[in-house]
Amino acid sequence: MNSISPSAAQYVGKVMQDELLESRRQQPLERQGSFGLRLPQTADPTREATGEPDEVDKLKAKLMSAWNNVKYGWTVKSKTSFSKVSPVTILGLSYLLNSEDEIERFRLAFVSRIWLTYRKEFPQLEGSTWTTDCGWGCMLRSGQMLLAQGLLVHLLPRDWAWPDAQHLTDVDFEVFRPRSPARAGGVPIPSFGTPRGSSSPETFLPRDRISKCRKKSPESVRDRQAEPIHHRLVMWFGDQPSAPFGIHQLVEIGKSSGKKAGDWYGPSIVAHILRKAVARTTAVHSLSLYVAQDCTVYKDDVVSLCEPSHGETPSDPSTQAWKSVIILVPVRLGGESLNPSYIECVKNILKLECCIGIIGGKPKHSLYFIGFQDEQLLYLDPHYCQPVVDVSQVNFPLESFHCSSPKKMPFNRMDPSCTIGFYAKNKKDFESLCSAVTEVFVPSGPVIINGEVSHLYLRRRP
Repeated sequence: MNSISPSAAQYVGKVMQDELLESRRQQPLERQGSFGLRLPQTADPTREATGEPDEVDKLKAKLMSAWNNVKYGWTVKSKTSFSKVSPVTILGLSYLLNSEDEIERFRLAFVSRIWLTYRKEFPQLEGSTWTTDCGWGCMLRSGQMLLAQGLLVHLLPRDWAWPDAQHLTDVDFEVFRPRSPARAGGVPIPSFGTPRGSSSPETFLPRDRISKCRKKSPESVRDRQAEPIHHRLVMWFGDQPSAPFGIHQLVEIGKSSGKKAGDWYGPSIVAHILRKAVARTTAVHSLSLYVAQDCTVYKDDVVSLCEPSHGETPSDPSTQAWKSVIILVPVRLGGESLNPSYIECVKNILKLECCIGIIGGKPKHSLYFIGFQDEQLLYLDPHYCQPVVDVSQVNFPLESFHCSSPKKMPFNRMDPSCTIGFYAKNKKDFESLCSAVTEVFVPSGPVIINGEVSHLYLRRRP
């Protein structure tokens, strides 16, 4: 009989308990680190009876919203430096930035990821006065990006690229020629981006040549034809109550976990919120979402989730009777800080083609990790407040949903609490995923740090 090992048992509920305790400790504080200004709230029996916020709460919400909109509504643009001799990994694909073509491939791969950030002036969240998630919704936004990547590979070819990515000319990074193999510094060579506001692009490859090359390629025609799917996918994350994966739905689902608008959300709780959001929507077909239990993926449970019910037939008879699956694994890779022994493990995870990213970040500062170069993680940052976009409009603009600024941070600044995402399109892919993940995790064996298990088990139910 297979069961959870004693070391795994020590992990039971630990991540979610830590997040709940952390959020309770933080509620009385007037300032909550990177999450912005938080004001203490007082109970009002009248308001609780009616379920409506009182005038004091409305004023508090307006003050907090104004403060956070200013705090996150602007950013200092700085170029991120990349080595020319070390490969850059993005979600299982590698790029060596030593040629114009390779730099263009990297640029398209990065810009084509869905970027979801703080928004302001959206419809009021039910039961609150909030019309923005600035200052508190960054983990929800990171979770949205993780799910969006899973939906991208579910609905579009793996090598899909946003056809209009070349229009974002202010891609803020530079490629460096190292002084020596041992040192990643060096002299910058011209980047293909243009400074914001510049009228004279400085690029490796002229834009007209890039556009012509892409127009001639079959992939470019295919990607252009896929734009309606791209628009529909982004619409699912719109900041309106009807969007199945929008902030309104996620906050509403979070109430069952004791969360409300304005609270701090941890990566484990967000994983379960996403699971419930996928389960309740009818917008996405042939997709399930599974959340690992205590660092354990029960293979039989995944099979039961993905195989059709008795008498059910697949919508497409040419495909196998198997739902695609997103697997989310909440883990804690250390005690108070990331254990250095896990750095190679995280790198190997991000090298897997089945990986759709990691949500975590720096302490109290959520980020969505999509790759790495050398000893630095590559990420998308939700901490930028943008005006709401009306996704109900036909051909609404997509530019604010794609990022033109790659950012990096050292591995040792990564918060140990995170959630890892994987995607398998069919049963064969799931078996390959299990084999690949086992190779990444098993060599080091189970590791217990301060009573917490940081190891992924693949088991069958007894």
